[in-house]
Amino acid sequence: MTAQSFPPAVFQSFEEKADPKNVAPRLAALRAAMAKAGVDGFLIPRADAHRGESVPPSEARLAYITGFTGSAGVALVGAKKAALFVDSRYTLQAPAQTDTKKITVIQTESRGIAAEARNYVPKGGTIAYDPWLHTPGEVRDITAMLDGHATMVPSANLVDSIWKDRPGAPVSPIEFLGHNRAGKTAPDKIAEIQASLAADGADAGVLTLPESICWLFNMRGRDVPNTPYVLGFAIVPKKGLPTLYLDPAKITDDIRKALDGVAKLSSSKSLPEALARLGKGSKAVLIDPATAPESVATALKDAGAKLIEKRDPVLLPKSRKNDAELAGMREAHKLDGVALAKFLAWFDDAAPKGGLTETGIVTALEAFRREEETCVDASFDTISGAGPNGAIVHYRVTNKTDRVLNPGEIMLVDSGAQYLSGTTDITRTMSTGKPSDEQRDRFTRVLKGMVAISMARFPKGTSGAQIDVLARQFLWQAGVTYNHGTGHGVGAYLGVHEGPIGISSRYTMPLEIGNVISNEPGFYKAGEYGIRIENLITVVPSAGFDGYLEFETITLAPIDRGLIRKSMLTEAERAWIDAYHRRVWKEIGPLVKGKVKDWLKDATEEL
Repeated sequence: MTAQSFPPAVFQSFEEKADPKNVAPRLAALRAAMAKAGVDGFLIPRADAHRGESVPPSEARLAYITGFTGSAGVALVGAKKAALFVDSRYTLQAPAQTDTKKITVIQTESRGIAAEARNYVPKGGTIAYDPWLHTPGEVRDITAMLDGHATMVPSANLVDSIWKDRPGAPVSPIEFLGHNRAGKTAPDKIAEIQASLAADGADAGVLTLPESICWLFNMRGRDVPNTPYVLGFAIVPKKGLPTLYLDPAKITDDIRKALDGVAKLSSSKSLPEALARLGKGSKAVLIDPATAPESVATALKDAGAKLIEKRDPVLLPKSRKNDAELAGMREAHKLDGVALAKFLAWFDDAAPKGGLTETGIVTALEAFRREEETCVDASFDTISGAGPNGAIVHYRVTNKTDRVLNPGEIMLVDSGAQYLSGTTDITRTMSTGKPSDEQRDRFTRVLKGMVAISMARFPKGTSGAQIDVLARQFLWQAGVTYNHGTGHGVGAYLGVHEGPIGISSRYTMPLEIGNVISNEPGFYKAGEYGIRIENLITVVPSAGFDGYLEFETITLAPIDRGLIRKSMLTEAERAWIDAYHRRVWKEIGPLVKGKVKDWLKDATEEL
């Protein structure tokens, strides 16, 4: 079987969406709009009003102006020069996609702008921004960073004023989850959130994150790529029915019937009026300053509301998956395990022969996943990095960058899927010949770190920040590390990246039973190869140790034994790997047949 025999990919496009030639004329048009508005600079974030990792085409303003299509970044366009601020994931992608003669790419430690922004507007100047696309926290941080050099002023969106062929807002079907998938009714969830609001002294809470709204009302949609979101807003009073604000085109008789007795429905255009009514009633209203648009905070404050700035009250309960959600996630990973077994068996046969390409590998993996009819999307664009491209942590292959995988090179594939039962995310690094001593050393150190997290037992109250070192220690011993988090939260048929828990220095929330997290240490040698091994894990009580927790691994796919230096493993590490592979064979083996079954049997043999 060859890569060319697979049907074309549906979930992922390999077209190069960026064209640096568009940057200069669009900057000129934007600067004309800035001059008309009387401002010296304009901020363009990647985010929309809902702060999602994916945005619909109509909200892709940063890509429209700069050409940069990454998932995080901010541009500051001044009257004469412009800057694009990105984090370390995108220091290669951003310059390749934009016109670097017109836009300077600047790496920042955070996901905002840096002090260099002061170089792009005159002292005493004004920087305009769309208050629907920035949070109160961001505006405060940028204002502090400017330190009086320039003034931030809210404005209508100047990009929209020049975007003549801007796509329309998304209108996709909405589905409601049954109790077998949600595990808790929407009224029960709403009551829990209302109790939380009351405890915080709030009369109401404003929800702006689609993941929170979708979870609260047990609904899913297709408004953005890769994530089953419905875009909208909600106001939840501490007593009575909440109101869900949607695009009027989404409000059908079926939707009204499904939400009857659960929530009121209103047009999203009426949200400002509703916020003003809360303010006029002098209500205490909870908003999340890290996620809510500044427009929401301003409308409430100007109308007389008392603002309570606290974390979105849905995030924490949503991260604690209930039994039904965990059952769905385990089912999704079993389905994914079947697809991965087929893919890895095909890869092991085809790769040493040569001729495979990065796009062909993505296409093959998607085809195996789509054999399962409940697979409805990828959970993100597959990272398919051959040889040196594997060292680009968030590499996105296009027809322009597509590379042939040469026999003997290492291949890194980080991918995930959205099944109706749950969300998956897995990375496997595969050899295509005889790996070097260094590659085996680094792979084994990464594997030891992944296993250390998998085997960890820890007291309740422990955070991901406290256990992150378990994954890094073996790389540190060799004087190397990786510049990304060890793990992020994962939603249940929701976002593949979910807060507020994870494993890295920035995740200080205690881990709790039901959290689902990725476990993905890595190593990257620029210009040569990349290694990452990723399973999803869930937090469970530690049997026989009262007050302690541990992890259950829910990903089911073999780890390439050909890259392991067995002499570097302890007896306990070898035992864990062998037990994991026995489990993969036990659960996935009966679901595959023929050559795939034979391959899986061999791939899961003991070390």
